[in-house]
Amino acid sequence: MGRSVVTIRAIAGVTLSALAWAPAAAQDWPTRPMTMVVPYAAGGSADGVGRVVAAALSQVLGQQVVVENVGGAGGMIGVQRVAKAPPDGYQFVFGTIGTHAQSQTLYRKPLYNPATDFAPVGLITEQPTLLVARKDLPASNLQEFIAYTKANQGKMQYGSAGAGTGVHLACVLLNAAIGVNVTHVPYRGGGPAMQDLIAGRLDYQCPVNTLAIPQIEGKTIRAIATLTRERSPSLPSVASAHEQGLADFDAAVWYALFLPKGAPAAIVQKLNGAVVAFMNDPVVRARLTEIGADPVAAERRSPDYLQRFVESEVKRWAGPIKASGVVMD
Repeated sequence: MGRSVVTIRAIAGVTLSALAWAPAAAQDWPTRPMTMVVPYAAGGSADGVGRVVAAALSQVLGQQVVVENVGGAGGMIGVQRVAKAPPDGYQFVFGTIGTHAQSQTLYRKPLYNPATDFAPVGLITEQPTLLVARKDLPASNLQEFIAYTKANQGKMQYGSAGAGTGVHLACVLLNAAIGVNVTHVPYRGGGPAMQDLIAGRLDYQCPVNTLAIPQIEGKTIRAIATLTRERSPSLPSVASAHEQGLADFDAAVWYALFLPKGAPAAIVQKLNGAVVAFMNDPVVRARLTEIGADPVAAERRSPDYLQRFVESEVKRWAGPIKASGVVMD
């Protein structure tokens, strides 16, 4: 009996010690390098923005944030790995609209629930998609484009970087909003799709701004609208869909940070504080804008906002994706 009491007391002592240690460990975090999983291959838009974010976090937190590219299943492989990681703050994911919103309807069997399997940290940037057309399409603004497309939809084609990609779904959302049914031509990447648009073999597409801006400036394609509520600082001369009559339309690609579920509140707040700090740095903001990623407004950077935002984004994209008939295994 005595031995049992001693054992129970010892276990209780260890448990209490661990509980006492946990807040202190969270308060001292980070004491070693961290890993930020970018759930796509190196060299793409998400990777480019992610590396700017990782460098900025390293500077603010005083510990290196190492980028690890873990692609596959539309980004879900890398995101799932973080969902199953220890919630100690040393591994987090650079989530996107694709991984934390569109995937839930697009895939038959999503690998996680973005609203319940993570501790949201903060929304960081949005990268606008654009409606661009072949240079000889007889429409110079969104209303003219809508009228022309409604009259000619049976013989038109739009392209994308591939079925189920964010830029494909941006056009899916647009087509649903304006009430047209146009044939989709998927390509193996945004580059080949853009080349066929330049050549006039496609009528339009909805790429991210970084792919489209050089062609717009070179006048090889025509910019119709920025597919967001407001104009993008990276392309201020192109009017938004909202201001051209498509009220509250928004197909921007967004990026945010997520920790595994169960991460201590102190770590969530400290990582969020680091996000807020570098987002207020003019040099970092200028660098993000330079690569086409628009920093979000201050009131949209909190963990609570990101939680509500993810839930609303999952719902917002469900209808258009189901209507399109696009399903990925």
